[in-house]
Parts: sequence; structure tokens; C-alpha cells
Amino acid sequence: MRTLFPRLAALVPTLLLPATALQAAPAPADWEAVLDEARGQAVYWYAWAGEQRTNDYIDWVAGQVEEQFDIALTHVKVGDTSEAVSRVLAEKQAGNHDDGNVDLIWINGENFAAMKANELLFGPFAETLPNFALTHPEHNPEVVTDFTLPTEGYESPWGRAQITFYYDSHELRGDSQEVAAPPQDIHALLAWAEANPGRFTYPRIPDFTGSTFLKQALIELTDEHEALYAPVAESDFAAITAPLWDYLDALHPHLWRSGRQFPATGPEMRSLMGNGELALAFTFTPSEPAAAVADFELPESTRSYVPESGTLGNVHFVAIPYNSPHKAGAMVVADFLLSPEAQAHKQDLDVWGDRTVLDLARLDDQSRDLFTLDDSNPAMLPAGALQKTLPEPHPSWMTALQDAWQARYIGD
Repeated sequence: MRTLFPRLAALVPTLLLPATALQAAPAPADWEAVLDEARGQAVYWYAWAGEQRTNDYIDWVAGQVEEQFDIALTHVKVGDTSEAVSRVLAEKQAGNHDDGNVDLIWINGENFAAMKANELLFGPFAETLPNFALTHPEHNPEVVTDFTLPTEGYESPWGRAQITFYYDSHELRGDSQEVAAPPQDIHALLAWAEANPGRFTYPRIPDFTGSTFLKQALIELTDEHEALYAPVAESDFAAITAPLWDYLDALHPHLWRSGRQFPATGPEMRSLMGNGELALAFTFTPSEPAAAVADFELPESTRSYVPESGTLGNVHFVAIPYNSPHKAGAMVVADFLLSPEAQAHKQDLDVWGDRTVLDLARLDDQSRDLFTLDDSNPAMLPAGALQKTLPEPHPSWMTALQDAWQARYIGD
């Protein structure tokens, strides 16, 4: 899912997909033939490895696809999706069009945009997967749209994300100056940070969670919302982002370690919450705080919420590089990830807590029962809390914001 890499679409000329690679690809619509070809294949899935729950879930998937489909799935652990993207790009430039090292990528955002623009992806395949219909794309367009761009069958959805804040309710009830209720918009967050110095922060850019916080703040601060959903080159970037930099300039002195240092990742920010250094934090996985309470990483006094102004959300996907030698196996894995069994296991708080992309109305009663959530966990979001989801800006905005943030706050 981590989408932090250079602007390949702008830096690399589009290369035509070789006819030999097209001829060698299995026909996604002939699913029985795909299953037959997939048996015995080794599939190398390049996926972000910064969260142990995610790694454990992928290990479970590997065991399931080996048992059910005779596929040997290997999780190639990366710290950044750009590592996989760069590998595929280098292989294409070297003329390796049918024997690549990457069979499946956890991807979305600007990574998808750049790979698709440079014809680095196999497809379309997603809409022919047997389980894809369970997402009900006609009523859930987010499963076929990635950062404003139509996926056109070149990536398959497998999870949902939305910014969710969490806080220590015990501290908010205590004798400190912390307010009795958590902040409900970006302006209230600044006031809260001023009143509670050192008790909030965000991950260092270009971490994905930190970059998402920048987009959330910009959406709330700017009056030029339409510009955010078109390529950044079509807008006056400096003028549109000026309120964001003014806001961050005011916020940073009140952050953890006075904004001179930032946690590297979302999990590191969670650790700061766990050891009491922070009283307010956020995640891009809505069930993460509840899962962390269940694992005794966060206190039982932890509570989750989505601010009244709404928060940024998206769907994350898997895609298959054009030169994967194991496309059939990769498609079978992608389809298994959409099965009710795999989606319900992923949503289990004891496993990962990642939300399903399936439309539960499309499932039979037995399958639907798999998704019943245990609402006894005090850190679980209230029902309906994720109703107000703000759409992702055009992917070019993320890279532009990252570059500008680093130039302003890090320098050379």
C-alpha cells in the first residue's frame, strides 16, 4: 500500500508492451484454465512489511493458497512500494519482458498511476476474478477508482483505509489541561496542541500516514477543492498550499519534541501512544486502536473517533506486473484475497482489523455472519463513524506535497 516513490510517469518515457508478453499471458476470463496453470507456481508478492499484523496475515494467506491451490506464495518484504516499482521498471528498460521477479504488488495512488502510464501492469484482469462481483462496483465505485483514476481492471481491491483518530480517555478526564473532548477538525487540533504541547505529532514525510495527514489538512484548509482532484500541474500549487504551510508553521512548535523530530511510521507513533508520550494520535487503519488494545499495546482507556469534518479514505489494491512469469498464480491469489473467508479473517481484530471491500448485501447469511464485529472492545469505532469519507486528491498532489514539505522543513 505504501505509495512513496519518484514520479516515474514524468521521468520515464512510456514504453510499448511487447507482443510476446501479451501472447504469454493467461486468459483471465477462462478461470478453469487459470486455476490449472496456477498449480505449482511460485508467486512473489512484494508488499509493505512495516506492520507485524499485516505480515502475519500475509503468512496466513500463503498457507491457504498453498493448501487450496498448490501455489507457493512468498512475501517479499519491502519498506516502500517504490522498491518493487523500480525493479519492474529496471527490468523493462533491460528488455526483460516475460521473466520478471515481481508477480504481485500491494499498491495504490501515485504508484498505480505511474505504472499504468508506463504500461508496467498486466491486465485488465480484476473484473474477471470470480469473487470480484462481491464488491458490487456499481454501488461501490471506490473499488474501481484509485486516487481519482479509474482502475480499468488493472488492480484488484482488497482492503479499505480511512484516517481515524484515537486518544487516551483517561488522560482527557484527568487533572491536566487536556480538553474534555478530542478535537473535531483541523483548526480545533491546532488549539488542542497549543493547550497540550508535546502530546501530538504525525509521522515524518514521506511516510504514507504522514503524507496522508498533509492531504487531510490541505483539504480542510483550502477553498480550492476542485483543484485537488486534477493534476497538480494545472493549479497554482504555491497559492493553494499556502494555508497548509502557515498551519504547519503554527502547529510544529507544539508537537512532540517541538516538531524537531518526527516518528518514522504510523506504528512508531502508536508506540508513543502506548508508552504515554502522546495523548492523541491517528491511523489509516480504523480498527488499529481496538486491535492494539486487544494486544495490550494500548491502554483500555483508548477511544477511537472520526472528526465531525470527515476524514480522508481510500481502497488499497493488488496489481500484477506486465512481465510476471506467474500471472495465473497471481490472479488466483488476488481472487482468494476477495473471498469472504480471507476478507473476514483480515477484518478480525485478533488478526489485522483491516476493513472489507466486499458488499455484505451480496453475501449469503453464513458468509455475512463471518463479518460480525465484537463491539465490546472499548476502542472500537461507534457504528456509522466512517460514513463521512473524503475522497483522495489526484495522485500528483501527494508527491508535490512531500517534496514541498521536505524542502521547507528538512532542507538539503
